Amino acid sequence: MTVSPARPFSYVRLCLNLAICCAALLWFLPILLSLWVAIHPASEQGSFSLLAPLTMQNFVHAWQAAPFGRYFLNTTLLVLMIVVCQLILATMAAYALVRFRLKGAGIIFSLILLQLMISPDVLILNNYQTIGALGLRDSLLGIALPYFASAFAIFLLRQTFKSIPLVLEEAAIVEGASRFYILRRIYIPLAKPIYIAFALVSISFHWNDFLWPLVITDSVKVRPLTVGLQLFSAPEQGVQWALIGAATIMTSLPLLLLFLVFQRQFVQSFMRAGIR
Repeated sequence: MTVSPARPFSYVRLCLNLAICCAALLWFLPILLSLWVAIHPASEQGSFSLLAPLTMQNFVHAWQAAPFGRYFLNTTLLVLMIVVCQLILATMAAYALVRFRLKGAGIIFSLILLQLMISPDVLILNNYQTIGALGLRDSLLGIALPYFASAFAIFLLRQTFKSIPLVLEEAAIVEGASRFYILRRIYIPLAKPIYIAFALVSISFHWNDFLWPLVITDSVKVRPLTVGLQLFSAPEQGVQWALIGAATIMTSLPLLLLFLVFQRQFVQSFMRAGIR
């Protein structure tokens, strides 16, 4: 049995680790501050004593002060609708670009990549006019529709599908398999890391999206968490930091738990698949 030699001490590595820890603490500081405010009574907000009493009443009062149950339901349905449509459309588009002989396929793919260079905020006015003309204002479908086609997802899946050997598809065709069967049984399983990575990125983005839902929604029945939290943070009778901190933790907790549960799969997905 051989014992691997100990790694030599390095001041550079030590400084790098300290810098990473400080950056992580700096990134996590707003969440810690919100948590501290949320679990202490309003009378103790000015002091940071470790002996200050703890309470969970702020979460109860915040939940009762606004329809956060409806906000959570709206946001969950909205995110699931967007992610499912993005993956379905991106899968079909990527497969067509890779395996079908399309005239001007390079030009089509270049136009798709051009979308990555355009900020969604630039298109808010045009999207608002289009959604209004379709009669979808103040609806979950109206919020989600502009995001159904994702150029980033098409790009990732196209690069992944190109790396899959063509002989696998040819062998399946010889056996009488249909295109849909080949896509479902060969391409999608082999691209699973990309699906996981993109789904996590898309969920995080649309869970936190604020400007477009604020513009297109008017009523509580379709209002997502970000818009509801913004209205909750601007009360008419003063700012209650304890309730705002509790509401912030409640709205951020699902994403934090999602990342903690799937962080290994998220990192490994990009490390294994990458951009091929």
